[in-house]
Amino acid sequence: MSSDNPHNAYSSAPQPLSPSDEKLYATLTHIGGIFFSVIPALIVFLVFKDRGPFIRAHSVTALNFQLTMLIAAAIGSALIIVLVGFLVLAAVTIAVLVFSIIAAVAANNGQYYTYPLTIPFVK
Repeated sequence: MSSDNPHNAYSSAPQPLSPSDEKLYATLTHIGGIFFSVIPALIVFLVFKDRGPFIRAHSVTALNFQLTMLIAAAIGSALIIVLVGFLVLAAVTIAVLVFSIIAAVAANNGQYYTYPLTIPFVK
């Protein structure tokens, strides 16, 4: 194989995903967050962040949202002692469920989405 060939098997440049694959992985990132918290968003971000702007944007927004919800859940867990924590944990659960579904539908439709109430840890 020639080193001048852009399709060289040893090339370090990642191949871009097709638009349909970007939509699929973006949708799965948001749905996965409902069941596995931050793990799907982190994996998709690390594996696919350089393979397309759509998948990068969705993985970053999902990762930031899941990290924010993880912090809120930790605070809610600490506040269980004063019984307010149960309300915080219920709110976190509902927010993750509702906003993840909205984000997944947007991703599946090829639209960008930004979660509300999210701390931007990753840019």
